[in-house]
Amino acid sequence: MKVIGINKDIFEDKEYLSCVSDLLELEDIQKLDQYSQHMNTSRLAHSINVSYYTYKLCKKLKMDYRSGARAGILHDFCLYDFKTTKVRGGHIKGHPKVALANAKKLIKLNKVEKDAIVKHMWPLTLSFPRYKESYVLTVMDKYCTVLEVRKQTSKRIGKKFVPRISQHRG
Repeated sequence: MKVIGINKDIFEDKEYLSCVSDLLELEDIQKLDQYSQHMNTSRLAHSINVSYYTYKLCKKLKMDYRSGARAGILHDFCLYDFKTTKVRGGHIKGHPKVALANAKKLIKLNKVEKDAIVKHMWPLTLSFPRYKESYVLTVMDKYCTVLEVRKQTSKRIGKKFVPRISQHRG
């Protein structure tokens, strides 16, 4: 699998992969690579990033890391362009419900996975997460978003200002 925008070490972590490899092999999950999430990061790359960091922190804190990892893969499981498709309740409030409905069609979810998927946009949505793993996923989603946007913004800023700087060095 070739996914741009993620740490290659993720694919060498056999324990992590044992938690999510069945999901990553599904055609509908692979389709997430066709959708942009944060600038130039695909939705699949974002989901893998969130999944892996949720897995790592849940494992370190002796939580249900398998459910956290699986919910991370599925938390943005929406096969449409957020910029052009209208979702009931708006994108922020609506897409977690769409992701949960899509995930339920694909696999059997446990209560932790369901809660983490549908509540990952807290505090922007008003429903508090019920499980610790849901909070971890929520934080890792925000963390990965910041890293992905920062990386893309740095590239854009660099391209814009580097030529001007080198002109002045002459």
